[in-house]
Amino acid sequence: MSQEKQIKHYLESGGKISGISALDRFGCYRLSSVIFNLREKGLNIKTKMVKNNNGQKKYAEYYIENPQGNKDQYKLELA
Repeated sequence: MSQEKQIKHYLESGGKISGISALDRFGCYRLSSVIFNLREKGLNIKTKMVKNNNGQKKYAEYYIENPQGNKDQYKLELA
């Protein structure tokens, strides 16, 4: 399964994803490009800017507001 399909499925299952979690979970270095493509295909992805633990840097976290699935189900499907 492609990274784009994996990330789409993860978001549709209620997951939230940032650049570092995309790299860790899916090996995706270009999350913003994947998000752009998914939005172009009609997926309504929201962006939330989050501060890191010491509050100095911000990063984008992407999610779908009313997901149809369950992110725990996604974990079961990958197993």
